[in-house]
Amino acid sequence: MLHELKLIVDLMWEGGIAKQRWSISDTAEYGDYVSGPRVISPDVKESMKAVLADIQSGAFAERFIADQDNGAPEFLELREKEQGHPIEATGKELRGLFAWKQQDSDYVEGSAAR
Repeated sequence: MLHELKLIVDLMWEGGIAKQRWSISDTAEYGDYVSGPRVISPDVKESMKAVLADIQSGAFAERFIADQDNGAPEFLELREKEQGHPIEATGKELRGLFAWKQQDSDYVEGSAAR
């Protein structure tokens, strides 16, 4: 899975979206054309612009700093919630199937905490 992700990143760097599309099946390419706009809709683009505006205005930093100054209750709650996301359990299972494992010695599986 990581090999495939690295391949996608390499292809994007080498030739952008066109080369990435060149490297996949016609079925996958067709799926990109007809499904991509359904996923990345004008609503998503507007939401992304709103997030960028929060970053540019300083609202994001203000919220983060206020939370951290208050003991990080929102941050810790969000971290705990995301650790229980089904993708974490699926990822753990998939990583267990890899013939190799590359992991930092101080990393605890499934946790973003340091």
